[in-house]
Amino acid sequence: MKISIAQINYHIGNFEGNFNHMKEAVEQAKEAGADIVCFSELATCGYPPRDFLEFEDFIRLSEETIAKLTALTDDIAIVVGAPTRNPVPEGKDLYNSAYFLYENEIKYIQHKALLPTYDIFDEYRYFEPASAFGVVEFKGKKIALTVCEDIWNIANENPLYTISPLDEMSKYNPDFIINTSASPFSYKQADERKNIIRANVARYNIPMFYINHVGAQTEIIFDGGSVVISPDGKIYEELPYFKEAFKTYDLDQVMQGGKNNEQSVSKIEKIHDALVLGIKDYFGKLGFRKAILGLSGGIDSAVTAVLAQRALGSENVRVLLMPSQFSSDHSVNDARQLAENLGIQYDIVEIKDLYSAFMQKLDPMFAGLDFNVTEENIQARSRGVLLMAMSNKFGNILLNTSNKSEMAVGYGTLYGDLAGGISVIGDIYKMEVYALAEFMNKEGVVIPTNTITKPPSAELRPDQKDSDSLPDYEILDTILYQYIEQRKGPKEIIEMGYDAALVARILRLVNISEFKRYQTAPVLRVSTKAFGVGRRMPIVGKYLN
Repeated sequence: MKISIAQINYHIGNFEGNFNHMKEAVEQAKEAGADIVCFSELATCGYPPRDFLEFEDFIRLSEETIAKLTALTDDIAIVVGAPTRNPVPEGKDLYNSAYFLYENEIKYIQHKALLPTYDIFDEYRYFEPASAFGVVEFKGKKIALTVCEDIWNIANENPLYTISPLDEMSKYNPDFIINTSASPFSYKQADERKNIIRANVARYNIPMFYINHVGAQTEIIFDGGSVVISPDGKIYEELPYFKEAFKTYDLDQVMQGGKNNEQSVSKIEKIHDALVLGIKDYFGKLGFRKAILGLSGGIDSAVTAVLAQRALGSENVRVLLMPSQFSSDHSVNDARQLAENLGIQYDIVEIKDLYSAFMQKLDPMFAGLDFNVTEENIQARSRGVLLMAMSNKFGNILLNTSNKSEMAVGYGTLYGDLAGGISVIGDIYKMEVYALAEFMNKEGVVIPTNTITKPPSAELRPDQKDSDSLPDYEILDTILYQYIEQRKGPKEIIEMGYDAALVARILRLVNISEFKRYQTAPVLRVSTKAFGVGRRMPIVGKYLN
């Protein structure tokens, strides 16, 4: 038996496009002599469809896609994920299902039992969990058909769930497992995913064909990395990360095992490739072409510009250099040098006169008051006005350049440097931004060395440095990581050796800045806990304030 895996970049709600993409893979599989071609979870409609699932027309179009796929199965079987209507009045209206199509018929449907409702997942909002389990019998083989999370409760040891779908299916003695997945990227996810797959194979002593999405859906990025694992627990093959791929496997050879074709990719390279894909798909799937951003000469805007250029091409990225009376000459020179290195269009628009005009209007009301963050924010908002004017006039989508450290503690200006259509590095701590810059320069200087080595500064007042307002980023980032990703409280963090007053100050800044994050752009997710849909905090909560 030959089994094909199609690792595809789907587009939520683009039923025609998704079908045509799958049809091409079916034709490839037929040419390869495959008996089965496998697609991923909710492939007909894309993942996550969210409240589109509440539209009758959306479900109808998904059903039409299943019908068109079924018509292709005269001599090949198709495994594909799609929403399915719940025929009984009790429970949710839909199931999240894996279809087995063959001989122009729907031969079998296995519903998903374990519905993740944590972090970015909200499946129990829409789907009814499965209560019945079986196997597909096909050409003398029994197949355990599973959907994503259903393999994440091995031996019923996951405290989130009370049933192990594969334990139930194992009663029918399946010969191999097919898992249709939509497993979002984080820099830790691929290793955790492979460990889970290996543990399943070890428990049931049968191979697994694991098919994952690739591509970005706004802030959620899928890394691909579909895998085939032999009964010996070794990775027979792992498909590429962040790229579409197609491969056909001989089941007998997979059963023999003996291979170990696991990829080895560094954390920073994964983050780099994920962000490039995130930008590319955000623009491509929304029909946008050109990006604009403010290039300050600092590390954050430099890294964002490089990512944008690699995702969209030099001809589709434009930057504004907007020096004020507080900007240093070297910052302007660094920004200009980067733009020239990337071959992107740049314009220099000084904001001194714009800032002065605002201050002239405000002086009667500000008389006798000292210069403070108000005047700093006016500069940031002046730049935001210019960038949005260029965006509106030329159709260039503004990229936000704030990093996670600054977003966490509110070190940014609403309607100024926090503006943008998508936040590119908002899930990257400052020290990771530096690591990313070094990675970008590994084959030659792209980002000027001075941009990387100089002390970070917003340059909104004379001789300003980030360290005037914030702890050193090495310390700040580690405390933020313990609080945000690890969900540790102040007592636990202080016990790790950090100063109690510093911890209290940082955690308070995180909490009182929630109102800013509610009003900022979606953040491309690369960590296990990004700002946005996966982290839901009250704005007016009192905890640590």
